[in-house]
Amino acid sequence: MEKSALQIARAAYQPKLPKALRGALKAVEGEPTQSVADQEEVKKLFPNTYGMPYLKFEPTKGEMANTAINVGVILSGGQAPGGHNVISGLFDGIKKLNPENRLFGFILGPGGLVDHNYMELTADIIDEYRNTGGFDIIGSGRTKLEKKDQFDKGLEILKALNIKALVIIGGDDSNTNACVLAEYYKAIGAGVQVIGCPKTIDGDLKNSEIETSFGFDTATKVYSEVIGNIMRDCNSAKKYWHFIKLMGRSASHVTLECALQTHPNITLIGEEVEAKNQTLDDVVTYIADVVADRATRGMNYGVVLVPEGLIEFIPAIKALISELNDMLAANQKDFELIADDKKIDYVLHHLSAPNAAIFRSLPETVSRQLALDRDPHGNVQVSLIDTEQLLAEMVGKKLEQWKKDGLYHGKFSTQHHFFGYEGRCAAPSNFDADYCYSLGFNASMLIAAGKTGYMSSIKNTSKPVDEWIAGGIPITMMMNMEKRSGEMKPVIKKALVELDGKPYKYFVAHRTEWARDTCYVYPGPIQYFGPAEVCDQPTMTLKLEHK
Repeated sequence: MEKSALQIARAAYQPKLPKALRGALKAVEGEPTQSVADQEEVKKLFPNTYGMPYLKFEPTKGEMANTAINVGVILSGGQAPGGHNVISGLFDGIKKLNPENRLFGFILGPGGLVDHNYMELTADIIDEYRNTGGFDIIGSGRTKLEKKDQFDKGLEILKALNIKALVIIGGDDSNTNACVLAEYYKAIGAGVQVIGCPKTIDGDLKNSEIETSFGFDTATKVYSEVIGNIMRDCNSAKKYWHFIKLMGRSASHVTLECALQTHPNITLIGEEVEAKNQTLDDVVTYIADVVADRATRGMNYGVVLVPEGLIEFIPAIKALISELNDMLAANQKDFELIADDKKIDYVLHHLSAPNAAIFRSLPETVSRQLALDRDPHGNVQVSLIDTEQLLAEMVGKKLEQWKKDGLYHGKFSTQHHFFGYEGRCAAPSNFDADYCYSLGFNASMLIAAGKTGYMSSIKNTSKPVDEWIAGGIPITMMMNMEKRSGEMKPVIKKALVELDGKPYKYFVAHRTEWARDTCYVYPGPIQYFGPAEVCDQPTMTLKLEHK
């Protein structure tokens, strides 16, 4: 296959490894842990893996245990830049422990484990994928591992291949599955360790021990480059308001980070909308006020950043969606038998009066998407709702009314964009290349330490790589109970934007100036070669959180 000049150059890049992972290591145990919420319920569900201690790796004298072991790896869920480097680090780590160790990849996600679809990952294969984006080395999938027959079917192939440890690279749902699998295999004495790695460009898989999920750095830099390009165009033509929707269904981390990098005129943070109990009209009025104010100074242009999941943060619509999810889960069989043109009436008939009124008030395109388009978990697919266009249209109507009332005298023309898949498979930034390689290498050390039900953890990541801290965190520590498809289930709690956090406070301190004036910053493309202050910088979020 023909390769670009950058592909060839990046293949030669050797990711930096923290001092904490060089040489022989020992696992130092910290305090026992408990789940972030619902402790009694979570403990009952995970009696064999609950309450395990934090782990930190420290240098030791002598040699690491070198018993030969086969390891399996799964890429689960949506792609994120750096996944190939996690696998590369895992491969190099187990080979350093013992050259006879072998790595097997399960094809197209967790389904590959259940269906016994796999391939051995040799040095020749691994070397083709170092420092590259995407998950195409073995592919990914969204099969949920949650049933006993799936676990048993997977165990058959693990035993056949003599695999003693399985690494699952994924987001909150995927690592929840990893935790359930670790508990089951430990309960039956299967002799298979399960280790997780934190992946998601959304940035919502983090806590005190997981400072950032991999892929967030690269994806936000890709989006910020394109936002900067649009800002340059906006500032050149001076005639359009650009409404840009960004990935991040359940949290606004991506939108906030891109705002910190580029300084748009308007940035909507879903968590703030929810905290202030704002209505859709409140949001529209806020945008219209900024547009009108800029128009008084002849600036009929600007940039608006919108988080993908904004609709779900509006309290009234969030309550509607919650009732919709429960109602459709309880009546799924009946609902599937109804003709599509009758489904809206069915939904209205089964909703409570307040939520039915809200449902009727929404544009037809939005109400149909809420009722008909569901993800594999039975939830609304908010990414399919064109929130950026909805807001632009509603702002336009409000400005038209203000113009009739003599309150607005500008021009309002719009362009709409959705930046999502463009950032998921980009070639990883130096930060993600190093971070992911360290996560994978660290996972091999957790395997060598005999651990299961742990997530690979690399801390102190706002500092140079040499100073990063390696260890592990019990996945049960991140758990709480949430309603899924009408039932309460243990899941990893998503980390939302903290309104008392430093990144958000920095944004709030500057957004009035950014709204009134044109303070655009143009980050440009990701740089892989050159001075560290250009090439190795972490996200603004990470720098502000750990300043």
